[in-house]
Amino acid sequence: MVNKDDNQAGIDINSKILHFIQDKPACHLRQIKKELNISMGTTQYHLEKLEKEGKITSTKKGLYKYYFPIGIFHETEKNLLQVLTQETSRKILMFIIEKQNPTQSQVVDLIELSTSSVNWHLNRLINYNIISEIKDGKYKRYKLIYNPQYLIALMKNYYPHIWDNWSDRLVEIFLSLSYDNHNKVNSSKND
Repeated sequence: MVNKDDNQAGIDINSKILHFIQDKPACHLRQIKKELNISMGTTQYHLEKLEKEGKITSTKKGLYKYYFPIGIFHETEKNLLQVLTQETSRKILMFIIEKQNPTQSQVVDLIELSTSSVNWHLNRLINYNIISEIKDGKYKRYKLIYNPQYLIALMKNYYPHIWDNWSDRLVEIFLSLSYDNHNKVNSSKND
């Protein structure tokens, strides 16, 4: 016989996990377990239950399975959110926004990882259709496919702690992008 208190505890855990996923889309099992202080087995059980009930969805990329609230995010947004959860990929992405088409060697210098590690992250961003690779003579340059404001809005809405850390730097990027766009419009008017 199921104890009423045990049943209520299960509902509470389900609810806690669901709210956590709604607040932090693209979270993964260990993150949920750690931040909610729930055992691994209990976390796995409730994630499977929520997925079967159609309340959450998951995407497996590499070693991680990322969880999302159902029906809110398109595949593109899921990819962006997954990248934003990982520091190295996020650093590379912010650098690409800031420098506007940096070369591969510039990215390697910034990240201070081996060329092969940086290549792995860059290829992942390319495979997610977040950046594109442009051949420029003997150099490879990287360009953000999306409007940077869209990416930053996702970061601000779903990862405010990251937004707080990056906000000063991002304000400078926005100002330079606005200034560049303003100059392009004015120069095309003068032509």
